[in-house]
Amino acid sequence: MKWTDTIRIAEELHDKFPDVDPLAIRFTDLHNWVMELDEFDDDPKHSGEKILEAIQMAWIDEAK
Repeated sequence: MKWTDTIRIAEELHDKFPDVDPLAIRFTDLHNWVMELDEFDDDPKHSGEKILEAIQMAWIDEAK
């Protein structure tokens, strides 16, 4: 997975952290959790606030 795979990342995060409210996490934590996903393979420097927001929003949708 790459940073642009926001929906897939959100699905993986939802599966890994089912009890976490995606609205309550800090972007620093979100960044670290994405980096720790087994299938994630991208440069940590390629993320930014817009990408993390997109992942967070997709995670919110997944949690509904």
